[in-house]
Amino acid sequence: MTSKLQADSKSAHNKKQSLLYNPTFRSVVFQLFAILGLVYFFYTIVNNALVNLDARGIATGFDFLSEKAGFGIGFSLIEYDETYSYARTFYVGLINTLVVSFLGIICATFLGFFIGISRLSTNWLISRMAAVYIEIFRNIPLLLQIFFWYFVLQSLPSTRQSLSIGEAVFLNVRGLFLPKPIFETGSTIICIALVIGIIGTFLYRSWATKKQELSGQRSPILKVSLGLIVGLPLVAFFISGMPISIEYPALKGFNFRGGYSFIPELAALMIALSVYTASFIAEIVRSGINAVSYGQTEAAMALGLPKKRTLKLVVIPQALRIIIPPLTSQYLNLTKNSSLAMAIGYPDLMSVFGGTTLNQVGQAIEIILMTMAVYLTISLVTSMLMNIYNRKVALVER
Repeated sequence: MTSKLQADSKSAHNKKQSLLYNPTFRSVVFQLFAILGLVYFFYTIVNNALVNLDARGIATGFDFLSEKAGFGIGFSLIEYDETYSYARTFYVGLINTLVVSFLGIICATFLGFFIGISRLSTNWLISRMAAVYIEIFRNIPLLLQIFFWYFVLQSLPSTRQSLSIGEAVFLNVRGLFLPKPIFETGSTIICIALVIGIIGTFLYRSWATKKQELSGQRSPILKVSLGLIVGLPLVAFFISGMPISIEYPALKGFNFRGGYSFIPELAALMIALSVYTASFIAEIVRSGINAVSYGQTEAAMALGLPKKRTLKLVVIPQALRIIIPPLTSQYLNLTKNSSLAMAIGYPDLMSVFGGTTLNQVGQAIEIILMTMAVYLTISLVTSMLMNIYNRKVALVER
């Protein structure tokens, strides 16, 4: 009986030792302790912050979002005035940030690809000009470039001496003023026609690509796309009785009223972000194209493809597999660099919500957390979309 107990005790001891030296068990235990430590760490920080804020009589929570803001914003794509709440200022700043980031990404991408391809041109002058552009703009701090473009735009003529195109478009020191379409009753059919045209373009392009892959025959994609996206809404416009009128900007007092207005701060920030980021994208494009074996180009030329089509159909599709990952980082940098807008007074999220609202309300923790969450969300969504596209163009192994 005693020997049996000793054997059972020895067996249990061996099991404990084997469990202790099991790498899977130890990793789970260590991770569990690490998670508990992090939870306790953050709990301590939050608890200390709440206790100190309460001791100083500083309000906490997000109730301030429903209070009246009481200050104006110089540029807003949605309806806003001083009577709206702080939540509305948050949305205004968020939309302004998204607008300048989206426009900056589009412009920087096109400019960066153009400069990067020009850098590889056999024309000495074009290649040197692209190299000079890259070396100049990527080595000057972005903030200085923002100031430079802002002061350049401040040299535009005054309101009464505005540069105009056909008494419809006006450019002056206060910004760019464009005609604004007014959608009246019955204009819904035009929007539906536009959506149908866009969907039809994507379907036709997909069909034409598959047709070319199977038979080698090319279809007129550009003409059909223009017919669907432009022609179809135009037909709907005339059929529905032209339910869209135009509101032209007009000079009233010291400024233009009516139409769309774009302040110079938006233009200065967008130009600076685009030009600066494009210099880095150009180098990414150049290195990606150089990474493609020259044998691919020689094979395409042996088949009789001209240089432009060789670049478009052979070289760039392969280079994209190298270009996209670092390109994603540049998109993220551009979005985060847009927070420098407050240096020239552009009402982005940091300026409107993280600046003016914070100074009036004083609830720094909540406002900073909301601002950080916005930038984090934008970055994660951008990364997700670029990763999806990266998987689409990635080389599929068989």
